[in-house]
Amino acid sequence: MLIIDTGPMVALFDPQDADFNGCHEILKTIQEPLYSTEAILTEAFHILDPNSRGAYGLMQFIREDFVSIVALSKGDIGRSFELMDQYSDCPMDFADATLISIAERMKIKSVFTLDINDFSTYKIKRGHRSYAVDILSPKL
Repeated sequence: MLIIDTGPMVALFDPQDADFNGCHEILKTIQEPLYSTEAILTEAFHILDPNSRGAYGLMQFIREDFVSIVALSKGDIGRSFELMDQYSDCPMDFADATLISIAERMKIKSVFTLDINDFSTYKIKRGHRSYAVDILSPKL
């Protein structure tokens, strides 16, 4: 299982994006299911022009189940707030916090992102231990 961040969600559907080709190359290699959150979708649709082919493409990507949108529980939201406090020096935004929160709950350790600096800093908690996030990115 793999979580997908805002950057690739936008780049995959905006041919003008500098990471369009790189994200498509990575997507071709992904065999496991992709998961994301409504917060990530909100950011992606905010960046894409609402009437664009990119926004329509992202809608189809979701409709055709290429990525599953995980509903946040109250616990996930609380954990997201804790993470935002923990990483306040970065700072961590709510959307990124939701990804780490669902990664912890669903035992996912990999993220498809363009945001290497932040996700290199974040850790996924498993019991009493914290683990680095495995990053897939065309920027690596």
